[in-house]
Amino acid sequence: MLSLSAQSAFSAAPASSTRSGARRLFGLLALLLLLAARPARATHIVGGELDLRYLQNNDYQLSLNLYFDAVNGMPGALDTELTASIFERSTNRWIRDIVLPLTSNTFVNYTNPACTRPSLITRKLLYSQQLTLPADTYSSAGGYYVAVERCCRNVTISNIVRPGDAAQTFYMEFPAVARQGQPFRDSTPRTFPPLGDYACLNELFYYDFGGQDPDGDSLIYDMVTPLNGYSTPTVPKPGRAQPAPYPPVQWKPQPAGQPPLSADNQIPGAPALGIDPHTGRLTVRPSQEGLFVFGVRCQEFRQGEKIGETRRDFQLYVLKCPKNAPPSELLSTDQPGAPAYRPGRDTIRITATGSRCLRLRFTDPDPDSRLTATLRPVNFTGVLPAFSTVASGVVRTPGAPDTLTATLCFPACLDTKGKVFLLDVMVADDGCSLPKRDTVRVAFIAAPAPNNPPTISSTAGPSLPLHARVGDIVRFDVLATDPEGDPLTLQLSGKAFNPADLGATLSQTPTGKQIQGHFEWKVDCRAVAPPGTAAVAREFVFTASSQPCADRQSALVTVPIIVDYSNHAPQLTSTLPPAPALPTDPPPLVRLTLGDSYTATFNGTDADRDPLVLSATGQGFELAAAGMRFTALGGAGQASAVFRWDATCEAVRLQKVLVVTFQLQESTCQPQPQTRTVRFQVLSPDSIPFHPPNIITPNGDDKNQYFTFDRSNSENPVLPPDFCDARFADVQIFSRWGQLVYKSADRQFKWAGQGMAGSYFYLITFTDGRKYKGWLDVMP
Repeated sequence: MLSLSAQSAFSAAPASSTRSGARRLFGLLALLLLLAARPARATHIVGGELDLRYLQNNDYQLSLNLYFDAVNGMPGALDTELTASIFERSTNRWIRDIVLPLTSNTFVNYTNPACTRPSLITRKLLYSQQLTLPADTYSSAGGYYVAVERCCRNVTISNIVRPGDAAQTFYMEFPAVARQGQPFRDSTPRTFPPLGDYACLNELFYYDFGGQDPDGDSLIYDMVTPLNGYSTPTVPKPGRAQPAPYPPVQWKPQPAGQPPLSADNQIPGAPALGIDPHTGRLTVRPSQEGLFVFGVRCQEFRQGEKIGETRRDFQLYVLKCPKNAPPSELLSTDQPGAPAYRPGRDTIRITATGSRCLRLRFTDPDPDSRLTATLRPVNFTGVLPAFSTVASGVVRTPGAPDTLTATLCFPACLDTKGKVFLLDVMVADDGCSLPKRDTVRVAFIAAPAPNNPPTISSTAGPSLPLHARVGDIVRFDVLATDPEGDPLTLQLSGKAFNPADLGATLSQTPTGKQIQGHFEWKVDCRAVAPPGTAAVAREFVFTASSQPCADRQSALVTVPIIVDYSNHAPQLTSTLPPAPALPTDPPPLVRLTLGDSYTATFNGTDADRDPLVLSATGQGFELAAAGMRFTALGGAGQASAVFRWDATCEAVRLQKVLVVTFQLQESTCQPQPQTRTVRFQVLSPDSIPFHPPNIITPNGDDKNQYFTFDRSNSENPVLPPDFCDARFADVQIFSRWGQLVYKSADRQFKWAGQGMAGSYFYLITFTDGRKYKGWLDVMP
């Protein structure tokens, strides 16, 4: 943007004017002090509008923007809160009231701060509150409206009757929050910008009131008569708004011969105040001085159906302003002696070898004008030309040239592709209230310089594909070059795979017009083909790209690499009992008596020289707990081990049969382990039938003298032997009537039974719960 410094037409004032301004300011302060004693009905309202914003679920934010006259308004009329009332549109039924507290108090800015007038200062008061709109309450097909009533307007308004007693009704409509059982979300259009400027008498005034809708709904604007409502100077701030309809303000009668004021003639002029229905742009060339209130409506449509509306009242101050003549500009190509550009007749052709710049000359009839140049594309989008040089200064400064110059250059990459592009070059002064402009429409055709694509090569070698094995490191370089020296990028990709997932990397170093990349890949099992499939070449693709003028050009080179992999199953030999003939047969069984030992040796070999490991695992027990030890040695293509088992009572206590799996495992991408499973058991010595005697004759002939199981007496059978935790507990002898006549915990017991002829019963108990019982006759 070109900015040419100058003073505002309103910034310089004679000393007498300054003194009179001070007197007016003193009078104004005195008036403010006088009005401060009046009640809150004091005039202050400039205008405002309501806003409803959807948050989440059923939560919304209701806001009121109230514009307050900071010069004429009384501090007592600045409310700390206002009450909004919600009604059903189809019935005017009152729904609820919401208290809106004051949350913000700021000033409305001028479009051109240099044009600020002390008699026109506006505050923006924001009243806001979050509320919930339940779907079961707000489901009326006709929708709802919100109203806030407040009195009174500025007493100095020129176009309505009794403005000091006129009130304002802030009004907004919104749809049901649910339709046919489904949520219907809507937010009112984003608040269009407030008007802080003034208009000059008989000068064209324009202002953009257009808003943005967060839901993408269509917006239509029109002029409406401001609403007065029912609040009065006596009751300026009612606790609740009345239901619609609301009476409008009364337009002030016009002098004879002039058209009456109306919604379409709120500010008289040629043209009168109007608004573009689609853009919201206000325009007026006012023909009367004064302070004019006006109303604008923004209606919201979704799929052709009106769903809501927002009204705004505001004021426009019309003043007599110093005459401001528009600036002018002249264009020519950036060549010595080139003729001036003729808008509408000439088309500038910008080529790769010719000049891409225009020379601009600006002037303004008004002294001390500051000029600003801007650009606006008409029939294209994208990168705009830029001002490369600017002649600084102020137009018509004494001793300086009247014309200021600047150079406008088109980007080297601009390409209209044979079409004629239109560009508006605008220069504006800093006149008040709005700048005057001069616009030159430039027609041009532009073409960028031709460009060649980059080149790329690799040092992978002429013999492709490359071959590699697991554990190899593949390295080579890639070189990319751009003939014109355009910035380059170098990328690595793979056909149907991601190189990074396999551990491949590409580092790169820019060197002038080149980029040198270094490819490195340590091949591991991730690159091996699945079992049963043949190895295929993985294609690594290297792409060199340049993007001159946003037109991507690229070249690529592909390096295929095949990972060779094969594996032979390792061999396991041992001194274990032979494996079963069928897989469904049980594993072999090794049986030892208590105290005996068993040893087996193992040997593993692998033709591929893969690292081997031998291991032994007990099913449900630890080897050491069962008296087992497994000592193994492993290495590349070779492994050996020794297994030893000492049969102890600990093995018996663990479980009846111990199952051990021996495995030979290879370290490779697709291992084929070899296993052997063997069962181990400790033999129980209880294998001799036990038949106790059933008669003794204690008659002194040394035959059948005792009831005993003494090993020294071969005529008597031996008790089952003690085995680990299964030991002799005791023997008990009972009479035929159940009376205990003998008991002993001695395994070598002897019962003579003298003098106890008759029949008896015995019970022999072991610690593992076994019991032996029977009857015994004692015969003298």
